[in-house]
Amino acid sequence: MGAAFASEGLARPSREAVLGIVGLSLPVAIARLRPDDADPAETARMVEAYKDAYLGRRVVGGPEASPLFPGIPALLDRLSQRDDLLLGIATGKSRRGLSALLDGHGLAKRFVTTQVADDHPSKPHPSMIFTALMEAGVEAADAVMIGDTSYDMDMARAAGVRAIGVTWGYHRPEALTAASALVADSEALGRAIDAFAGATA
Repeated sequence: MGAAFASEGLARPSREAVLGIVGLSLPVAIARLRPDDADPAETARMVEAYKDAYLGRRVVGGPEASPLFPGIPALLDRLSQRDDLLLGIATGKSRRGLSALLDGHGLAKRFVTTQVADDHPSKPHPSMIFTALMEAGVEAADAVMIGDTSYDMDMARAAGVRAIGVTWGYHRPEALTAASALVADSEALGRAIDAFAGATA
């Protein structure tokens, strides 16, 4: 985010402020971080500067530039082998950013649907979940959103799906009170998903 603000000669926002907007689409996130009302053209330039900096970091650093949380690769491997589960993504990332992340970690084939901020209103609008449900052929009652921000929890509620909040991400656990369950590590997440799948079978 520092590169985006530097591109317009603006002071870098605080880490706490940046963590507070994680999950929103970039135009909305940058607008929230601005100290004044920016014109749309300036915001658009900052969005592109952020995307370019992110991609540049990924090219130089490879997959290690965006590491996965501990235990997540193994959990995704296990879940993707189950016949009774379909995996999808609803993210504030751009298509370019998500593709770089998934390709870098060899995860692209794990997901039957991927929804990105390029194609939808910003979270917490439920559009991403609605489209993911449609593409996967799944009813809201049979779906669960897993997320680490209050925007994820609010989006799940707006879409009528349950939510599991992970406490190791960007927002503090107390911001995830709308979750159906809170988990503190990948093992607990796996158990929560197994319990959810058993309850909806």
